[in-house]
Amino acid sequence: MASDPIGGRTASTDAPLRCAVFVSGSGSGMEALVLAQRNRELPHETVVVVSNQSAAQGLERAERLGVPTVVVEHGDNEHRLTREEHELRVLAALEAYDVELIVLSGYMRLLSPTFLKRWPHRVVNIHPSLLPHFPGAHAHRDVLQSGASVSGCTVHMVDEGMDSGARLAQCPVPVFSDDTEATLAARVKVEEHRLYPDVLTWIAEGRVHLTEHGLEVEGVEDRLVH
Repeated sequence: MASDPIGGRTASTDAPLRCAVFVSGSGSGMEALVLAQRNRELPHETVVVVSNQSAAQGLERAERLGVPTVVVEHGDNEHRLTREEHELRVLAALEAYDVELIVLSGYMRLLSPTFLKRWPHRVVNIHPSLLPHFPGAHAHRDVLQSGASVSGCTVHMVDEGMDSGARLAQCPVPVFSDDTEATLAARVKVEEHRLYPDVLTWIAEGRVHLTEHGLEVEGVEDRLVH
């Protein structure tokens, strides 16, 4: 029997699911998501962008889009925040924006078990490989070094491991013999920008459930998107 939907409720375009997007770098995925949400009138919206890096380009992108931003850095040379201190500040920021779902988009920091217990089954991530293959921060490099002919991207739930949570959907991308990390990353990013809004829509529509048999998505037989 299905549990409550992952998003906590069934949302709509009139009452969209409130998302916080976490970024550490360029924020191109966040920007693509916000534009998709607005242009396609999706049942989810980005209400705040959170970063652990004050110099992250994603903050500038968010400000141009008119999305509120929150920066919680890890401290300076005189005082480094502990992991717990850092995450407590992030959690406080989320409460201020009535966030319902956390969306990681190039957020280069593992969330602690304590954080995830506060947000059970409410954190999703997109990773630039076909998980469980090539987890971690250097997926494109690892794909090229392996000689694989296919890579791609994966949207998954976040658990305590490194890119090890239950997979929601994947999209394959060919790897060419003359690819560099940059060219492969660019090709994968196109599919990331297409896939993420769709999977978040499944969540917002109440179609994603965590059951005793694992993750189930109503109305989607094959979640390997071609």
